[in-house]
Amino acid sequence: MLIALTGGARSGKSRAAVALANSLDAPVTFIATAEAGDAEMAERIERHRAERPAGWTTAEAPFHLVDAAGQVNPAETVVIDCLSMWAANRMLEGSRADAGADAARVSEIMAETCELVACLQGRVGTSIVVTNEVGSGVVPATPLGRAYRDALGSANQIVVGAADRACLVVAGRLLELAAPDGWT
Repeated sequence: MLIALTGGARSGKSRAAVALANSLDAPVTFIATAEAGDAEMAERIERHRAERPAGWTTAEAPFHLVDAAGQVNPAETVVIDCLSMWAANRMLEGSRADAGADAARVSEIMAETCELVACLQGRVGTSIVVTNEVGSGVVPATPLGRAYRDALGSANQIVVGAADRACLVVAGRLLELAAPDGWT
């Protein structure tokens, strides 16, 4: 089963993912995508680590998410937290020369997201993907910001479109998202 949790920053997505994974009767591998680029981010990462049960396995994959997911035992629960940080890491990876480079990076992110979904759908264990919703804010002021918003928005659509269940997390509450064919 593939479950997607999306929402704004500090909405409770990670806490919900941890609670859900902890409620399942399977070992859990947590794939973390954030990197500590400064002291404040290192502190945030430590707070997230402290919220996870001690018996979980943690893998760090700021760039090679598909490889990390593919290495998890298919019967285990996997939590990916979060697609947003991974996409940001991929957008900023290497030198940024021009808008053409940004467009190429967006295409790479889309292809890797499709590979990730195929990997997660091929597992027998539950897969939980956490991501930020970027479509509700202002249009970013820079080309790189707009490219990131486009990349993550498209990646979110790919993951949520493939998910068996998807929820929008708002203030710690989960709102189930209906599939497009759920309209009457």
